[in-house]
Amino acid sequence: MTEKLRLMHVHAHPDDESSKGAASTARYVAEGIDVHVVTCTGGERGSILNPQFKHPGIEDNPELITEIRREEMDRAREILGVKQDWLGFVDSGWPEGDPKPPLPEGCFGLVPVEEAAVPLVRLVRSFRPHVLTTYDENGGYPHPDHIKCHEISVFAYEKAADPTWHPELGEAWQVSKLYYHLGWNWQKLTAISEALERHGLENPYAERMKEWERKPEDEARLTTRVECAEYFPVRDAALLAHATQIDPDGWFFSVPNEVQAEAWPTEDYQLVDSKVETTVPEDDLFAGLR
Repeated sequence: MTEKLRLMHVHAHPDDESSKGAASTARYVAEGIDVHVVTCTGGERGSILNPQFKHPGIEDNPELITEIRREEMDRAREILGVKQDWLGFVDSGWPEGDPKPPLPEGCFGLVPVEEAAVPLVRLVRSFRPHVLTTYDENGGYPHPDHIKCHEISVFAYEKAADPTWHPELGEAWQVSKLYYHLGWNWQKLTAISEALERHGLENPYAERMKEWERKPEDEARLTTRVECAEYFPVRDAALLAHATQIDPDGWFFSVPNEVQAEAWPTEDYQLVDSKVETTVPEDDLFAGLR
C-alpha cells in the first residue's frame, strides 16, 4: 500500500486515549502514520481523582470540570501528535450502589446504538482509517460509556462500509482491520512482578496477584503485541496532561519504565476482524497493509 496509513482509536472519555494504547499511538505517529482519536463524551461526570489537583473556582463551580477536561484533552492530543474529535455525548457517570441506580437522562449510555453511531460513521467515512480500535464487549471494564463505545464502534465498522446506510454521511468506506485494546493479563502481571523482584523493588501488584483469577480464555484473546517501550515516556506525559484524573504519585507510575520495558515492552490488542490477509500472532496493527 503506497497511500498514507491511517489509524482511528475510539474512546469513551478524555484520558482513555492516554491510558490505553498511548505508547503504540506515539510509535505510529513517529512512523508517519495518521492517527485520529475519537472521544465519545466530555467526561463531565468524572470525579477529580488526583488529590493534588488544584484549580481556582472548581469548588464553587463544579461545572468547570467540562471545560477543564477539554483543556486537558488538548494538551494530551498535542503530546501524542494526533488529530482528535468529540462525538458530543454526555458522560453517563459510574453508577454506584446495590442495586445500581438508573443512568441519568440524556447520557451516552442511554442513546440507542444506531443514533449514537451516526457521528462516528461520519468521521470514519471522512477520515477513512485502515485500522480501527475500541474496547471489547465488556468495555475493558463495565462502565456504561465504555460498553456503549464498544457497541457503536463495532456497528460503525460494519455500517461505514454500507453505501445504503445513511448515504448523506459520506462515501462508504471499508475499514480493513478491527481491534480491541487489551489491558492486564496474568502473563503480563507475572512478568512485571518477576522483573520487580529481580531488581529488588517493591511490587505494587502483589495483592492484586493474590486475588487474580487466571482465565486462559482471556489470555487467548491476545493476537497482536506492538513493541513501543521507547514511547512509554510519551504515554506518561499524555497521562499527566489529564491532571484531574491522574495522580503523579499514583499506581500508573509505580513501576519504573525501565522495568516495564524489560518485562513487557508491548501494548496488546485482539484482532477481531480483518479484510486483508494476515497471520496471528502479529507485531503490528498494520500487518497485511504495509
